Amino acid sequence: MRKILIVAAIATAVALGCLNTEVVSAQNKNAAKAAKMAKPKSLFSRLGGKKAITAVVDEFVNNCATDTRINKFFMDTAKDKKRLGKFKNNLVNQICQASGGPCKYTGKDMKTAHKGMGISGADFDALVEDLVKALDKFNVGATEKGELLGALGPMKSDIVEK
Repeated sequence: MRKILIVAAIATAVALGCLNTEVVSAQNKNAAKAAKMAKPKSLFSRLGGKKAITAVVDEFVNNCATDTRINKFFMDTAKDKKRLGKFKNNLVNQICQASGGPCKYTGKDMKTAHKGMGISGADFDALVEDLVKALDKFNVGATEKGELLGALGPMKSDIVEK
């Protein structure tokens, strides 16, 4: 009788173990499925939101102001605090919107805003370098940096005139 009870106990333990393994396996499959279905964080969120974007824009504008290759394009804006504030706000909203954030860019389209400025490809490249320098200062990851530059890059054809 004792052997029968021991065999029954072992059989029950094995059965429960198998059942438990199936439950854990099902839970793992459900967790994996939920992870696949979970919406990835937006670039806006991964950048740190509007506060972080504002800090990057402030640094970027400072970089442009001290960059002798392109600061001539920003002199008039930099002289007028109200105009500079509006410029920075537009940049923040533009980056916020381009990165999937809740902001709406309400400034001029890029072609109109840069018409007649004579911006060259080299000028645009210098501007991008200044933006990358600002992103690097705030340790923005390579993935996020690449995604942001990819979102802003198509504007080049509307900005460069020569």
